[in-house]
Amino acid sequence: MGGGVSRRNLFRTTALGIAGAAAGALARTTRSLVEAARSGTADHALHAAATHGGGPAAGPPPAHATDLGVVGAFDLGRAPVDPMRYLTHFDWGRPSRAPGGRTLREYRIITQNRDVEVAPGVVFPAWTFNGQVPGPTLRARAGDRVRVHFSNGTLHPHNIHFHGFHPAEMDGVEPIPAGRSFVYEFDAEPFGLHLYHCHVQPLKRHIHKGLYGTFIIDPPEGRPPARELVMMMNAFDTNFDGENEIYAVNSLPFYYMRHPIRVRRNELVRVYLMNITEFDPINSFHLHANFFHVYRTGTRLTTTEFTDVITLGQAERAVLEFRYPRTGRFMFHAHQSEFVELGWMSFFEVVDDGAV
Repeated sequence: MGGGVSRRNLFRTTALGIAGAAAGALARTTRSLVEAARSGTADHALHAAATHGGGPAAGPPPAHATDLGVVGAFDLGRAPVDPMRYLTHFDWGRPSRAPGGRTLREYRIITQNRDVEVAPGVVFPAWTFNGQVPGPTLRARAGDRVRVHFSNGTLHPHNIHFHGFHPAEMDGVEPIPAGRSFVYEFDAEPFGLHLYHCHVQPLKRHIHKGLYGTFIIDPPEGRPPARELVMMMNAFDTNFDGENEIYAVNSLPFYYMRHPIRVRRNELVRVYLMNITEFDPINSFHLHANFFHVYRTGTRLTTTEFTDVITLGQAERAVLEFRYPRTGRFMFHAHQSEFVELGWMSFFEVVDDGAV
């Protein structure tokens, strides 16, 4: 784009800026200026448009964050995922008893194309697992037998690669053609926090468009009771120029700023933190007014670090544990300032017992 105005800066001004007449005018301009390259088939057109959404914000932001936020309100029916539900929803599969007495857990995953609204008025042509981005959080216990029934419901080849231990034929690197199915089966090991994603080339495209999710394997003895939250640090390149215009945790920019995550004072909070951000070498998590214990990859039950910032490359993950001894609203966000300005800003609201 000419005149020294990058598409990223234009997006920041129009879609993630302060509501007003100027933002509305620029947003209308964006509809004609910001268009993505197309894949060559109508069903998979890579289109994006930044438009000025209507309606009031979901709730007033904290006073020191009024210069951040989206224009308009989210329609969760069109969103990649419901961020509040995603935080705490775990898919344990359909359990049954396998030969030898072990638990067999069966899951069903289908790839689907879906246009999703990643910011009010900003449509992204996603490739999804089970219609959502991120895909469902799969959960099992160490030693369980895992059976994943995968169906490719799109016109592109896709597959699922699970991080963890499994035979070569279950590694998920062979493309599954359009309309075909495959069954992945393996033992749930090692315990920890893992990732699954499509592994078809070009890999950055298949991941960036939404084909990823969290896979948790609990240790045999379990972990201490806690309020457990899944957080996937992700981003969206809405005009397909190789730079992200939106950053978030769990897909929607500024969502937990407008809708803070409520936790109880002094309760143990456990965050399953993943980074799947494409096009940027790192992402990070900073917790205000507190420190957290770090269990990298979740494969050990002893903490390796006590800090307030953790930096992760793509596919790196960590289990974080902390307690808040005081009530109030406390920020958490990326410690890359640009990521904050483009959506990766959130709050915990710490309340007394009985208020959650």
